[in-house]
Amino acid sequence: MKFEDYQLSGEIKANLVEAGFVRPTDIQFKAIPPIFKGEDVLAIAQTGTGKTAAFAIPVIQLLQEKKKTKLKKNIKCIVMVPTRELALQISTVFNQLGRNTGIKTFCVFGGIEQDQQIAQLQSGLDVLIATPGRMFDLVSQGFIKLDDIEVLILDEADHMLDLGFIKDIRDLIRFLPKKRQTLFFSATIDAEIKKLAYSLVDNPIRIQISPKDPVSKNVDHSVVYIEMDDKRFFLERLIKENPDSKILIFVRTKVRAERVCDAMGRVDIEAKTLHGDKDQKERLYVLKQFKEGSLRILIATDVSARGIDIPDVEYVVNYDLPDKVENYVHRIGRTGRGIKRGSAISFCSTDEKEILDEIETYLGKEIKVVKIKKSEYQDTIDFSGETISDWKTLMKTAESAAKPYQKKRKKR
Repeated sequence: MKFEDYQLSGEIKANLVEAGFVRPTDIQFKAIPPIFKGEDVLAIAQTGTGKTAAFAIPVIQLLQEKKKTKLKKNIKCIVMVPTRELALQISTVFNQLGRNTGIKTFCVFGGIEQDQQIAQLQSGLDVLIATPGRMFDLVSQGFIKLDDIEVLILDEADHMLDLGFIKDIRDLIRFLPKKRQTLFFSATIDAEIKKLAYSLVDNPIRIQISPKDPVSKNVDHSVVYIEMDDKRFFLERLIKENPDSKILIFVRTKVRAERVCDAMGRVDIEAKTLHGDKDQKERLYVLKQFKEGSLRILIATDVSARGIDIPDVEYVVNYDLPDKVENYVHRIGRTGRGIKRGSAISFCSTDEKEILDEIETYLGKEIKVVKIKKSEYQDTIDFSGETISDWKTLMKTAESAAKPYQKKRKKR
């Protein structure tokens, strides 16, 4: 079945064609019909499967039909998401697929002044995409009216629980009309997610897209054994051997991100970081550069990059293995999206082998090991562009880079 066969408006069909949508993905094929019927949906699908379009397409169509007969400017649909970056990304999809339909979409999030957001809210809109903190601020100030909400969507619900937003979600429900449609989307399902989901939805259609291998078939992923102190040399080599590739590098902490970025700078590799201690303007600018390709190397933490759809990422590097095994799948899902292929490589030190075992257990299979000969390993270090060989100097440089972020944490 193709999108042209669906009962969609001419405007939406034209937008789908322009965006390159021809056939629905599995999650879109299974979710769109029940959403059209007004049923609650509980959908579990891995990252990169097209979840956003699965709810955006039918919601825009339904709101467009109702807009012809309703004159109220109050918000009709709320999409609740865990991070600012994801809010912006989903807003982009709604605006792209809703062009010329008369459906107005806007997103609100913290980290920036609220005056511009308030002005947009007061001008009237149909779909609001929001992170919990800023949304509740604006609700309490009376700038967001929830009386006419017809559709509630929770996206990346598992990540919202990880970030401690469960109370915010439950508080939100008290403000919403009891008669509404609820769409609950999550990449994973466990007892806590299930409990939350069934407290929000009413007799839902349950959809689970869970292939035997949770890693997309478009991603070639492997692991290479590298000691912690040597990882920067191998990252340098990978980047220099792929000078035209867009590479996303994951590290465990904000301080680590800055240290790795500084290490790349010492060998004349331009890289930037994305993490929670960056102000919103800088985060948005860095993401824009990376998406457009003027920046090729981005070093990020899990919280900042979860769920972000960045085009044409050829390589994902797990510089540090993730603390949570599920994040392995989320990380490497940043490449090989849609019909494109991608590569993901993990640097595993001796201290991280236990984490690797847990990841392989979660995947249900071993990850392919790339073996490096001793001579090649040493050559990678010897031929590095790193000019500082004095470890005391390196440590001082690392400590200096960490200080601003350590101070910020103490203030909290």
